[in-house]
Amino acid sequence: MFRPARTLLARLLARGVDVLPGLGLTMPIAAVATLIGTLLPILGAALPAIVIGVAIAVVRRPAARFVPGIEFSGRFLLQLAVVLLGAQLSLGAILAVGAESLPVMASTLIVCLFGAWAIGRALRVPSRLRTLIGVGTGICGASAIAAVSPVIGALSAEVSYAISTIFVFNVLAVVLFPLLGHALGLDPHTFGLLAGTAVNDTSSVVATASVFGAAALGYAVVVKLVRTLMIIPISVGLSVIEARRAAREGSPDGSAAPSITPRRLIGLVPWFLVGFLLLAVLASIGAIPPTPRDVLAHVSAFLIATAMAGIGLSTDLGALRSAGWRPLALGGILWILVTATSLAVIAVTGFGR
Repeated sequence: MFRPARTLLARLLARGVDVLPGLGLTMPIAAVATLIGTLLPILGAALPAIVIGVAIAVVRRPAARFVPGIEFSGRFLLQLAVVLLGAQLSLGAILAVGAESLPVMASTLIVCLFGAWAIGRALRVPSRLRTLIGVGTGICGASAIAAVSPVIGALSAEVSYAISTIFVFNVLAVVLFPLLGHALGLDPHTFGLLAGTAVNDTSSVVATASVFGAAALGYAVVVKLVRTLMIIPISVGLSVIEARRAAREGSPDGSAAPSITPRRLIGLVPWFLVGFLLLAVLASIGAIPPTPRDVLAHVSAFLIATAMAGIGLSTDLGALRSAGWRPLALGGILWILVTATSLAVIAVTGFGR
């Protein structure tokens, strides 16, 4: 009668034993990366974690016994980190700030995603890589890449290159955006909107707004968190596209996949996005007090660093080198397009006047 339960417990324990050696590599790397990100907020923790992981893999590739834990870190822990990001959202903040900033956010996202598709194709950037760079630039950097990569089946090298590309322009934004804001005479409220919509990672948004002035910081962070919510519709849309592509390629005659019914659509939603939305709802109704919410934010950041360490340790350096200059060029063009679009829509709508 209890045999299924005992069998499940045995399987879970065996799985735990399998992943422990790999976690013994990825978690210490994440701890070091988190310390680096704390001392140097401009860096964050994701990129140092990848760099350390890659450096270790270059010196000595991890043995087979480490592989299950490395893969567990790069997949499941990455998805769990995305779930915990939902605790940072509030429906009240979404409604108040979203109504005000929606024209800018929607415009920059549309321009970025279309630019990623059109310019990426023109530059001959591989489909998955241009998708990662597009969502990373248009939504929220490493977090969006983390959410989308399992949906589209991205390779470790593609995730690493996308995050590295995004990082380059995050650093430039922290240096150049405050100078640009002061040169244009932007008030803190308007600069907060610019930073929240045109800078990628949350850590870089915080750093950029802080350099401009403390008054810009709060609004920039709220705009950035509202922008993060775009992970859900984009990931669901990509799930549908991937399902159609897989069905079409699997059909003997190459015919298109059947239409997506509501039931099938629900089945396409990844579990971690459901969890993400659930935590956002709980945060909205006050079911998550401030202290636990802050703890969850730190846990999420640490899990992302752990996942990035796993990705770094399993990166195929040959594939990374073969990507060449084109993805970096795509990231730069998209960054400029997003910034220009944000400033243009702010000017047209008269925001801040």
